[in-house]
Amino acid sequence: MTRLRLATRETFRSFDVRNFRVFFVGQAVSQIGTWLQFIAQALLVLQLTDSGVALGLVTAFQFLPVLVFGAWAGVIADRVDKRRLMFVTQTAMMGFALLLGVFVLSGHITVAWVYLLAGLTGTANAFDNPARRVIITELVEEARMANAVSLNSALITGSRVVGPALAAWLIHGVGIGWCFVANAGSFVAVLVALWMIDPSQLYTSDPVPKRKGQIAEGFRYVWANDELRLAIVVMAVVATLSFNWQVLLPLLAEHDFHGDENTYAVITTVFSIGSLVGSLWIARRETMDNRLLARAAAGLGVASFLVALSPSVLLAALTGALAGATGIAYLSATMTALQLHATPAMRGRVMALYSILFLGSTPIGGPLAGWLAQTAGTRWSIALGAAAALVSGVAALVVLRRQATAEPAFAPTPAVVEAAA
Repeated sequence: MTRLRLATRETFRSFDVRNFRVFFVGQAVSQIGTWLQFIAQALLVLQLTDSGVALGLVTAFQFLPVLVFGAWAGVIADRVDKRRLMFVTQTAMMGFALLLGVFVLSGHITVAWVYLLAGLTGTANAFDNPARRVIITELVEEARMANAVSLNSALITGSRVVGPALAAWLIHGVGIGWCFVANAGSFVAVLVALWMIDPSQLYTSDPVPKRKGQIAEGFRYVWANDELRLAIVVMAVVATLSFNWQVLLPLLAEHDFHGDENTYAVITTVFSIGSLVGSLWIARRETMDNRLLARAAAGLGVASFLVALSPSVLLAALTGALAGATGIAYLSATMTALQLHATPAMRGRVMALYSILFLGSTPIGGPLAGWLAQTAGTRWSIALGAAAALVSGVAALVVLRRQATAEPAFAPTPAVVEAAA
């Protein structure tokens, strides 16, 4: 029992900080609402079109703004008060969710309206994302940073456990439209949490002054750092081809297993439980490095192959849990390593680049996954993502091994020098 208490305290040590607790609670409510909207939106598009391509397109519209505005959003996040920026972005997303719910409930919804509101939500999210990720590092001292980032990942994945089940209950009970209304209401929790944060207890750095060339400066900074460059290159491949579950899981449930929203909810819920376990395991680690993220990427590839080969809903859910655990371990390790190896003045731009690759690649990967699923089959589309993750992870391990043999054992890496500066 003593060991269990120590392990629990170690895993949740960032909860000792009031600002983190307040922010965490607000995000917990909002993230559940976000998953309500993701699932309802996917099922709504399938009801309106019965098309995998259309499902890929609405995903593309939602995440294309991250690709277009992401680099600029990172500069803005480095320049301004992230808390105030989030007040604006969260309020905007609340309004768009409410409007979508009103259209559905009034019977005036069309797929064109879904595309438009997905694009507007994505635009607000493009500016919210780097601010929301970097503010985590301002809520706690540096010694707790890796734990806080990992717990935030656990929060996001934990909401997937509650969100799909709640979405299925709402859709069956009162209809899809109320999922969007409920998501709009969930943003109130975030706004209250942002208001309750004590600015005097934030670990902030001086805002970056406005000057020309800051976007290009961010790209050069990442490319000049061996640790950051490798993490970003692997992310570019894995995010584009391996993280298209929001398109592929509903297709797998409805087209391959001939199920309904309950089938989708079961697969997604078990997938998310695996993600939660993986994120809590990551939260116990004190440090993250590229070797961990490379191994996690390779593990994601193996697990995704198992999902593609699963002959039943039960096996798809169980192998999906493994894919969820390895996938979130990869994302948490990548996000934490990027923030720990980046200087405070560059974190907004580094995390914006992370968002561009993870979310902004979806307009490419989403339609590609939907098209391949429709023409060759959902399983082949999942297998493509599995191969991309496995090859990327193994290639990264090879690069790291060569770097280790090429450098003297006593020589500090640039990332270590930079972190100590």
